[in-house]
Amino acid sequence: MLALGRQLCFAVYSAAHAFNRSYKPLLDPHGLTYPQYLVMLSLWQGDGKTVKALGDELGLDSGTLSPLLRRLEQNGYILRARDRSDERQVLATLTERGRDLKREAAGIQRGIGEATGCSLETLSALTAELRELAARMNATEI
Repeated sequence: MLALGRQLCFAVYSAAHAFNRSYKPLLDPHGLTYPQYLVMLSLWQGDGKTVKALGDELGLDSGTLSPLLRRLEQNGYILRARDRSDERQVLATLTERGRDLKREAAGIQRGIGEATGCSLETLSALTAELRELAARMNATEI
């Protein structure tokens, strides 16, 4: 029962590492890390998000997110500025370079799709199951 190979947590952990290894050569030409890519995905979905909203969506605290955003800004993908309507908030917005990268992201997705060896239907089902699992676990207090 306690064998490492039988643990769901280890299977998820191993899969996460495999994803990171697969994404690295696809993201390196753009100067992106995997967490930075997640930020870009979020901003492509809806530009002009507060740092707090990004952190909530990605499950990252400000101590982790701020350096990511700083590097994205240094690379010219985003701009950070105080929200004019609420000076306490910092907004992250895409630059033209950041918006242009979205077109190239299709190649990144294709590469990951090929690396999985799964059909689109299988990937969609697996994604849905993992989201449901995360939701159940987040709703459960141990």
